[in-house]
Amino acid sequence: MAVLMLISACGTKKRTVKIDSTLPKATNNEQLLKNFELSNLNYHTFSGRAKAKVQMGKDSQNVTLNLRIDRGKAIWISVTALLGIEAARVMITPDSVKIMNKMQGEYIAKPFSYIYKYTNPNISYKMLEDILLGNISVEMLRTEQLQVASSTDDVQIIGVRDGLTFHYGVNNANRPFNFNLMELGKSNKLEATYSDYEMIGGYNFPNRFTLNIEGDGVKVNSDLAYNKAEFNTTAEMPFKVPSSYKVIN
Repeated sequence: MAVLMLISACGTKKRTVKIDSTLPKATNNEQLLKNFELSNLNYHTFSGRAKAKVQMGKDSQNVTLNLRIDRGKAIWISVTALLGIEAARVMITPDSVKIMNKMQGEYIAKPFSYIYKYTNPNISYKMLEDILLGNISVEMLRTEQLQVASSTDDVQIIGVRDGLTFHYGVNNANRPFNFNLMELGKSNKLEATYSDYEMIGGYNFPNRFTLNIEGDGVKVNSDLAYNKAEFNTTAEMPFKVPSSYKVIN
């Protein structure tokens, strides 16, 4: 399903790793984290619409994606295919995942752990919000294994936490332009890029977002170009399942 373009595919297995010693270790990681926190999008709600090209395996399709987030509470997604026909609707909360396949008249309701079929269990609900809107996951950076390299143009951050390696490329405005996540010793990976930054309602928002996922039986490439984005407006999240829908277990 097209909605899986929002989910990564990483597993959990703790190992040790040797970080490239040529990278200077951050001398004041707490100050670094504070700078990123101050530059992250500190919003209450988000509503956006994007044209998206999604490729799953050999199948590719162009869709319109509506994304709404009530921060810390819910992520609502609507996927519209050709001719303006809504194909799927998704509601993700810290406790649950609900999916309506409107083309097939089917409905799935699972606990939040359902996304672990496609993501690493250490990907929390908060981290999922961060990935979708281009915030740097400060909780991911709270690790003893963190290396930072700075130049006049950007900052490169490499770290290891809970059996995962991660890499952020950060611009001069302390906003990420790429994020990579990989499980140690495996090929499962998530790659996200953020570009076309624009000040929208006082928020430095990336209008272009790509997400590439590779994992066990999952390969998804998506490219989103936002043509509408709003912060701190009423984010309605209708999700009424028709009684005729078939429940899928």
